[in-house]
Amino acid sequence: KMTLPLALVALISAFGSSFQYGYNVSVINSPAPYMQEFYNRTYLDRTGVPMDSSFQTLLWSLTVSMFPLGGLFGSLMVWPMVNNCGRKGTLLINNLFSIAAAILMGTSELAKTFEVIILSRVVMGIFAGLASNVVPMFLGEMSPKNLRGAIGVVPQLFITIGILAAQILGLNSILGNAEGWPVLLGLTGIPSLLQLLTLPFFPESPRYLLIQKGNEEQARRALQRLRGREDVDDEIQEMYQEDRSEKEEGQFSVLSLFTFRGLRWQLISIIVMMAGQQLSGVNGVFYYADRIFESAGVQSSSIQYVTVSIGAINVVMTLLAVFIVESLGRRILLLAGFLLCSASCAILTLALNLQTTVSWMSYLSIVCVIAYIIGHAIGPSPIPAVMITEMFLQSSRPAAFMVGGSVHWLSNFTVGLVFLYMEAGLGPYSFLIFCAICVATMLYIFFVVPETKNKTFMEINRIMAKRNKVEIQENKELKDSFPLGKQEEKKALSSSE
Repeated sequence: KMTLPLALVALISAFGSSFQYGYNVSVINSPAPYMQEFYNRTYLDRTGVPMDSSFQTLLWSLTVSMFPLGGLFGSLMVWPMVNNCGRKGTLLINNLFSIAAAILMGTSELAKTFEVIILSRVVMGIFAGLASNVVPMFLGEMSPKNLRGAIGVVPQLFITIGILAAQILGLNSILGNAEGWPVLLGLTGIPSLLQLLTLPFFPESPRYLLIQKGNEEQARRALQRLRGREDVDDEIQEMYQEDRSEKEEGQFSVLSLFTFRGLRWQLISIIVMMAGQQLSGVNGVFYYADRIFESAGVQSSSIQYVTVSIGAINVVMTLLAVFIVESLGRRILLLAGFLLCSASCAILTLALNLQTTVSWMSYLSIVCVIAYIIGHAIGPSPIPAVMITEMFLQSSRPAAFMVGGSVHWLSNFTVGLVFLYMEAGLGPYSFLIFCAICVATMLYIFFVVPETKNKTFMEINRIMAKRNKVEIQENKELKDSFPLGKQEEKKALSSSE
């Protein structure tokens, strides 16, 4: 069952970390014209000549793209940090990045420097790169198996709430104006401050304490507190089982993860799901949404309210995913989500092409944007991070998150960089590329990715071992799983059979 400490630790870590990732994704959209005006004015004050437009475009694209680039750097820090500082420790240290960046961005106008904003976007990206990987890992390792999916979707829910909060606060009438934008950028430090003050009162991941730190006493106390009951022997037992089956392999580095046959399909699966999640064009659709509404005849003054309502739909659908992921399972949500996204992209291409000739096509394109966002919110957005936690055991999980996170941020950065050129060259046909990527990802999931709902990490490991064609040898007493031929000393096991 869901206990109060488990619910609170999920909310605090998701609000302190994931919320800010979402907030910083969309925070600079609304105040963009005022910030560019500030860049211009500062440059003029310094040099006495106005900034030329190509330089301004360069500075602005740097401001936007430094965030996913920082995210990539953050992902590369996941493996060393979670193994050395623990999951909770990493989240607490990570807050310092966010608070520093918030102070710098909030004071940039007073200090008359736009370079600081660009630098802070990198720092904020590093924060988001760590947060987007560590929070799902931390919560996934703390959750009982029957709640792992639901709690695993919570970080994504807070990302969507963060996007919505930035859209609402960024309205012209609130902070999206010439005076308010430094405050809008600086507000991101508040959730970090709250997390820094509250998270220390909650336990570290019990799996980390037992398997990596070897401290059964602390792990047992943490589990008793999270489960709200004294008897946690079965879970401790399962962790020991996982620990023994992995002692042979030791801690995986990223390199050994790529060369180890026993994890081949798990690794390919997370790369495909993470790349599919970003390359399916979700950022392109969000970015294009304003113009689609504009061409559909929505008044330019009300477009920002329409964008806010799309943000709200995104939150509601992700919230729905929290409630249905345990009953329907992960696989069906991923398949249905990618199917809806690919259909929306295909119809959107048609609608945008016929917009000038058929009057109601512009409304169809609005429906497609909304359908796409619903599709992405129920599966492709939240589920891949849940699956990384579930498909890898303790020794390989940090390295797997580092690979998955790097693919996520690299793909995100690529879409941000390439989309403008794609759109200039292909126009509405850009969405056919996204459609093809959605279909390809969907087919891969259909044929390769198993359902992981309600299974222990060891059970999932056994399913994947069959796919990897590594035999699993069961020791009757421990029910451990070992890939055969990994170490010779396991001969002892086979001779006892």
